[in-house]
Amino acid sequence: MTKLNNKVAVITGGNSGIGLATVKLFLAEGAKVVFSGRRQEALDEVSKELSGDFLAVKSDASSVEESAQLIEAAVNKYGKIDILFLNAGIAPLAPISDITPEHFDAVFETNVKGPFFTIKAAIPQLKDGGVIITNTSIVHQKGFEGIGVYSASKGALRSLSRVLANELHTRQIRTVSVAPGPIQTPIYDKMGMPQEQLDEFGASMAQAIPLKRFGVPEEIAKTVLFLASDDASYINGVEFEVDGGLSQV
Repeated sequence: MTKLNNKVAVITGGNSGIGLATVKLFLAEGAKVVFSGRRQEALDEVSKELSGDFLAVKSDASSVEESAQLIEAAVNKYGKIDILFLNAGIAPLAPISDITPEHFDAVFETNVKGPFFTIKAAIPQLKDGGVIITNTSIVHQKGFEGIGVYSASKGALRSLSRVLANELHTRQIRTVSVAPGPIQTPIYDKMGMPQEQLDEFGASMAQAIPLKRFGVPEEIAKTVLFLASDDASYINGVEFEVDGGLSQV
């Protein structure tokens, strides 16, 4: 029997990387999936790969209005929502000396403000006993150079998840976080680093990981599946590190 049979899941940033791996796995496990992305061309392209009951919605994760429209589209298509996975995010690198208000606002609008108001729009539509999963990161637990704004945004998302675990208890809605370590996703190509610097960063990071390798999106998707399923029915308020041990040693 599939783990998510007839469950309705909404996944932001579902057209690539961790989001797309999760869309595919959820569909394979029987879920009806609504996923978003910023570019219609990308949504159209990945939709060709998918089989199952799904809806692709063009939506900018940084937009409060478009985030609300994503939830509305999901409800119009499938009724109530069982699972909300806030996956979309950006991670431009810069030391604090180079941070501009525009850089700060762009990161927080996509990584914090958008998810916050997506959750707010979704709560009335979530079934009692549903689950909200945020994609945080181990970076807010560490002190990596050059990612002060990104780390702060992920720390904010983690804190929100903790608060919601209490605020939503009367409806038995669980709120949990998955915290990836270094994962082979397109986000690294969007950090604004020259390729040589990016390669050096990847090699040094891999050596710091006890398993000596980057993870793959499917490994995060399997963790998200567990957290979304009834197997995790008594897991609430926690953050699961999926990082090859990097945050633990």
